[in-house]
Amino acid sequence: MIVRKCPQLQYTHSSIWVIIALAILGFGDKALDFYKMINPIEHARTKEAANKYKVEPYVIAADIYGAGNLVGRGGWTWYTGSSSWYYKAGIEYILGLKVQNGYLKFEPCIPKEWTEYQIQYKWKNSVYNIKVKNPEGKNTGVSKVILNGNEVDNFIKLDGDTNIYQVEIIM
Repeated sequence: MIVRKCPQLQYTHSSIWVIIALAILGFGDKALDFYKMINPIEHARTKEAANKYKVEPYVIAADIYGAGNLVGRGGWTWYTGSSSWYYKAGIEYILGLKVQNGYLKFEPCIPKEWTEYQIQYKWKNSVYNIKVKNPEGKNTGVSKVILNGNEVDNFIKLDGDTNIYQVEIIM
């Protein structure tokens, strides 16, 4: 029997699933730290880092090698489905914007230090200007959802007409 050591340090699909799990568990600070770690631009911030990474800094690599002369090198770019999981982790699980059965729902899991952020979401011909405020420095939890000045439940029916909606989320 031949046993080989795999020179892989990061298998990106599973790393992203860890980020999603951290967000589901409410660990917003850690989820964002890991999210940044996987971001390909972080592997190419300096000429030295880019020379080590050796792949495109704008494409999620399927893996990052961790042994021998390949340490820090990205592999399998343009091949992986990890980019869609990375997008999902950022939009749905960290920022908390979820689209389900024709409704918007908000379930952010962010770092405590974030006081607010904004998202503009377009669905068909409607635009949703969303501002999430975190006055108490929480990782998770939505206290109020305000749609065009009126408090509503945390399910906003999507409208495809040419309307513009102002949405305020208070954590």
